[in-house]
Amino acid sequence: MVTGGAGYIGSHVVKALGDKGYDILVYDNLSSGRAKAVVCGKLVEGDLGDRAALEKTVREFRPDAVMHFAAHIQVNESMSKPLKYYRNNTSNAFTLLETLAENGVDNFIFSSTAAVYGIPDITPVVETAPLSPINPYGASKMFVELALKELYGLEKINYIALRYFNVAGADPEGMIGQNYKDATHLITRALKTAKGEFDKLKIFGTDYDTKDGTCIRDYIHVSDLAQAHILAMERLLKNREGAVYNLGYGKGYSVREVVDMTRRVTGIDFVTEETRRREGDPAELVADSSKIREALEWIPKYNDLRFIIETAWNWEKKL
Repeated sequence: MVTGGAGYIGSHVVKALGDKGYDILVYDNLSSGRAKAVVCGKLVEGDLGDRAALEKTVREFRPDAVMHFAAHIQVNESMSKPLKYYRNNTSNAFTLLETLAENGVDNFIFSSTAAVYGIPDITPVVETAPLSPINPYGASKMFVELALKELYGLEKINYIALRYFNVAGADPEGMIGQNYKDATHLITRALKTAKGEFDKLKIFGTDYDTKDGTCIRDYIHVSDLAQAHILAMERLLKNREGAVYNLGYGKGYSVREVVDMTRRVTGIDFVTEETRRREGDPAELVADSSKIREALEWIPKYNDLRFIIETAWNWEKKL
């Protein structure tokens, strides 16, 4: 069962699950996802806040494992609308966990985030780094991780939480990709600016303590991320585990480097505007992903910024 499986990341995971022959049920309220993005399995339109509908779905499908993606994800919005994030990302996750526990479903893969680290003291960041989120988005995910740890200790849940760094790109086969009405991710915004959907691309902050003054992020291709989820699920189906893994490549690119590569891929010299920092943005977030590479034998296939942007561009041109 995949909650939020009609969204950007969820739909890529659903496709990867389908490619491996799994029986899939997607549970999504379609607030930001699209029914057309669900290319495998069955889609049930429902909200995690609707306990009765959720329980009915779980009892009828009886999943062996649940992957939980359904969440709000915009850091900047979380700063101005914190309760929206705590209600959906935290409270609804607790409702889901209660429902699963009551129905004997105990394998749970959680879509977490590097935002739980806040501004790390050391980078690349390891999983044992202190959790100190600086925005409600990161905090809303952290609370779910803390609950999972407690439930695992009580032998009520078997879980793996995957802390994503910056997910980007699109299905290399071109079937699905990112399709948010008002995308906030840098690569998508840059590509939409190249297409002419935006007049200019804003660069938020040029005075960070980084090599060129702009923020540095670790970009991971969404298909590599999807494969990591399958490895996590297969681990849980065989072993009892309560674990956390970073998902990134261990190499960071600045905003300016991403803009330059986007211009090269598209061949379009779009306009940028330098503006003040965006509240809640750390200067640098790069993953140490050695733990998942060793424990789950995760081997990324698409660790290349150009390829990430090329697949996203190929998808954008279809929209």
